[in-house]
Amino acid sequence: MLVSVGQFSPSGDVRENLGTMRSLAGKARAEGSELIIFPEESMFSIGKVEGPLASAVDASWTTFVSQLSLLAAELEIAVIAGGYESSGEERPFNTLVLIDATGRIVDTYRKLHLYDAFSYAESDRIKPGDGGVKVMQVGGLLVGVMTCYDLRFPELARALADLDADLLAVPAAWFRGEHKIDHWETLLKARAIENTVWVAAAGTSSRHTVGHSAILDPMGVPQAALEEEREAVVTADVTRRRIEDVRQFLPVLRNRRFAENTRIVEAH
Repeated sequence: MLVSVGQFSPSGDVRENLGTMRSLAGKARAEGSELIIFPEESMFSIGKVEGPLASAVDASWTTFVSQLSLLAAELEIAVIAGGYESSGEERPFNTLVLIDATGRIVDTYRKLHLYDAFSYAESDRIKPGDGGVKVMQVGGLLVGVMTCYDLRFPELARALADLDADLLAVPAAWFRGEHKIDHWETLLKARAIENTVWVAAAGTSSRHTVGHSAILDPMGVPQAALEEEREAVVTADVTRRRIEDVRQFLPVLRNRRFAENTRIVEAH
């Protein structure tokens, strides 16, 4: 199945961002893509929103999802994108929504691991997810989803692989900083290699975030990649056959001996 990632720099205006997403999705569909993955914060960048965040979320989430649904149905392309969903409290959820090519809302995923690192505290403004991991059917693929900082937690990716995910979709707004691009690219490769799955990562590209969206095969080899383009889309053919071929000579999932009941012995 042809899969695309769309990279852009979200503004604080949900309708402006939807216009950009429609343009990128149109390009992806013209290439034959059946799924496009957009970044975290595609709805809007919270750093560019005026006024209280909760009010902006209340005013924008329903519009964002409904317009994405129309976009998906009109272009006949499935969409994964990140936004902010009301939690009924002051702190909203950081949520991914998956919409199929008919415009049906398939499921949502609320970011589990909030970015409380590198002197930043996402949990000051965002509520952590409460719905566990999610694998969703898109065409002939099972797609597992994670958001940005989730990438640093290998157990989450492994849980998705254990649920038979063929592709890990990683919308992100990966902050710039020393070694951060190296971390991003290394972790994307690691999640693909250790689980022998495809990885498709869509990043925001702005003054504060790195971009560098990519689609990697189960050997961790980039099949399509961007750098710091402010607005672009790339596409790759994501196949079950490639997973099966890799697992013939690299059966790491089958070779595992560590399980939940493995006894850990402490050294004395």
